[in-house]
Amino acid sequence: MPTVSAHVAAALARHIDQVFGLMGNGNAYLLDALLRDTDATFTAVRHEVGAVVAADAHFRVSGRIAAATTTYGAGFTNTLTALAESAQARIPLVLVVGDQPTPGPRPWDVDQIALASAVGVRTYTVGRLDAAATTVIAIEHALANRTPVVLALPYDTPTLDAGPLPELPEPRLPQPVAPSADARAAISRAAQALADAERPVLLAGRGAWLAGAGDALGRLADAAGAVTASTALGRGVFPDASHDLGVTGGFGAPGAMELVHGADVVVAIGASLSPFTMRFGELLDPSARLIQVDIAPTATHPRVGEYIRGDARVVAELLADEVAALRDAPGTWRDSLDMAALRRQEVDGELAPDGRLDPRAVAARIGELLPENRVVVSDGGHFIAWANMFWPVASPGRMVMVGTAFQSIGLGWPSVAGAAQADPDATIVLTTGDGGGLMAIADLETAVRSAGGRGLAVVWNDAAYGAEVNLYGLKGLHDGPMRIPQVDFAAFGRAVGAEGVVVERLADLERLASWAAEPVDQRPFLVLDLRISGDVIAPYQHEVIRVNS
Repeated sequence: MPTVSAHVAAALARHIDQVFGLMGNGNAYLLDALLRDTDATFTAVRHEVGAVVAADAHFRVSGRIAAATTTYGAGFTNTLTALAESAQARIPLVLVVGDQPTPGPRPWDVDQIALASAVGVRTYTVGRLDAAATTVIAIEHALANRTPVVLALPYDTPTLDAGPLPELPEPRLPQPVAPSADARAAISRAAQALADAERPVLLAGRGAWLAGAGDALGRLADAAGAVTASTALGRGVFPDASHDLGVTGGFGAPGAMELVHGADVVVAIGASLSPFTMRFGELLDPSARLIQVDIAPTATHPRVGEYIRGDARVVAELLADEVAALRDAPGTWRDSLDMAALRRQEVDGELAPDGRLDPRAVAARIGELLPENRVVVSDGGHFIAWANMFWPVASPGRMVMVGTAFQSIGLGWPSVAGAAQADPDATIVLTTGDGGGLMAIADLETAVRSAGGRGLAVVWNDAAYGAEVNLYGLKGLHDGPMRIPQVDFAAFGRAVGAEGVVVERLADLERLASWAAEPVDQRPFLVLDLRISGDVIAPYQHEVIRVNS
């Protein structure tokens, strides 16, 4: 008869086709059932944190839930940083883990339910009689609440007889949040504000993309004659780039941010308005009217003057209809703007004064050479600005940053595996620093194996923890703990089957140009070890320095 493991595997595979993990005592029978009895694809990682990272990245790229799996104890505790990131970023995934036996803990067991709860994650524990149903409930909870969940397999249960496989119901998912009567009145006020505005701006975030609001946002922008912009996680959400300023906040181009500062009405849709997006209070003129559309219970920033709770697509469609009815002037302020000039980032020469590469120059050149069909996955760190400032993005699912919600580094390499499975046709481009790259180095092999010739890693190597140098080194603290001996990431890559190239001049990037022109099945994973200057501080970091000083 089918075992508990078979029941869990069947229920998972009904709704999830990608599983990332590392095998151990607590999940060995589950993985056996998944691989023998279902069509789910399993990708092995080399550190347990990478399992959750890969499942997280998979959802961010594809919008499809994935699963991660590890053993109990240390296998589970190794996932906690990534689990906290997924919880704070509101990424649905299922982490299937071993757990203590049902009679009670062994000397080496820890309270895994309490540990998961500490990072905001709920645990569902499987039993012999309800294994499939509990698995479906866990998936339902993850999707309905946009959150990770833990599915725990007590050590003594995986091989127990669970009876015939039951009929598996579909998860019950909530409908889009419909605007209330009060929200409808607020929509009318917002529509009138947009119709009357002289310099309107629409600002959209990842929430708008998740709601499928792109077309509605385009229609609203046209109806209002509005300039558009996005958060870092919402880049590419607007269907028409001809009136788009690109990313806002510290990653934004100087001219674009100056224009946004001059807006008289700003409508933020599906954007949480983080301190980075709002430039720590400097994004908008004090006189500007800020209207927010989101599904949170209340406004997420004190600067918001009007809050509309509702699904981003539903509200954008209603706004577009009302603004179109109120406004019939054909000419708008955006028609006279030179958008290319406003989006232009500042780049100096090839080399910084210390003789190492200026990261702005190398980022701009890489942006010209990257394959058009690409997904960029980013680790965290000071370097995070360069890809966001200089590499165009086609849609929010084409630029994912696992680690930014929890302010973590060291989650870059395993992100490649999740993105590679989520989009099997795209080139997967990792952007990571040397500090985060070393922290996650166990899954360099995972990245190379999973992406193969579709994989490219760009390592911003300044031999330092740049954010700490910029903040605390400039305050006069001893910089010894902030420095990293020069590491050869090209050699690291070669050790696991990739091609590694040390880049010290822009001419060294010619290998990227030739690599991009080669057939995918004939080229290797490519690691670019960029020897950049640590003296060039990203604009967003200047804002952080200002606030913390």
